[in-house]
Amino acid sequence: MAVVLRMTRRGVKKKPFYRIVAADSRSPRDGKFLEMLGTYDPLKSENNLKIDSEKVTSWIKKGAKPSETVASLLKKIAE
Repeated sequence: MAVVLRMTRRGVKKKPFYRIVAADSRSPRDGKFLEMLGTYDPLKSENNLKIDSEKVTSWIKKGAKPSETVASLLKKIAE
């Protein structure tokens, strides 16, 4: 089982809200996931990203690979 750190979409039409989750790569985008790691709200201008860095580090050490989008968000937090 390959684990991926990716985003699942929540919210309503034209008002997206995303959860950052650890999920099996074969599961659908908004389907079953293993653990919720944080949230991302693109409509807010400040404090739009909340991530539990300990959980993210733990999953990456276990071999999980972040998606391109999640990797760019993690890079923003590191700066």
